[in-house]
Amino acid sequence: MVLLDHVFVCTSAGAPAAARLRELGLIEGTPNRHPGQGTACRRFFFHNAMLELLWVEDEKEAREEAEPRLKLWERWSASGGDVSRFGISLRPARGAGVACPFAYWEYRPATMPGLELQVAANTALAEPMWCFMPAGRHPHTTQPHEHPNGWHDITTLRVWCPRLPEGSVTRELAAAGIIDLCESSGHLLEIEFDDVRQSRECDLQPDLPVICRW
Repeated sequence: MVLLDHVFVCTSAGAPAAARLRELGLIEGTPNRHPGQGTACRRFFFHNAMLELLWVEDEKEAREEAEPRLKLWERWSASGGDVSRFGISLRPARGAGVACPFAYWEYRPATMPGLELQVAANTALAEPMWCFMPAGRHPHTTQPHEHPNGWHDITTLRVWCPRLPEGSVTRELAAAGIIDLCESSGHLLEIEFDDVRQSRECDLQPDLPVICRW
């Protein structure tokens, strides 16, 4: 069984939109920097996954020194509606021993020893970046994941984007039931918590291309 590990959203430098999430009753975890990528992030942890607000902190590193196949600079710096600003990382369920569900290349950054990512090959910038963490990583027991608003688990991830071609990684993973996929003129992410038992939602646009439902 394949599970969601975390999702990132490219956002403005410093991620001021994190304030919107705190206003919704979330406790922020520790920030993080990614040596060798030129990126940094602010993070919110849940029992089963993490939401990461990511930006480029060092343009030279991101453009000239980072692994070019990651295309993080392209995702972060893009304007208009042609490029997805999202990345989605998966992991196997504990003890499942499942293989990566897509064709991939291996990413083992020298500046982050112990990290192994299998990054989807042949993904267009019009769809999210996809990664698989074969060793798993969750639970995040050292980070705050009990929130005053009661949000516990991410139960559905819904990606809205322009129509993708047959055979794209995102369409294949949607067909496998890992995400929901909807056609739209732009890019939007719906994150559902705890099966939307409270029947509430908050649209974080324009600060973030995200709708939270709980």
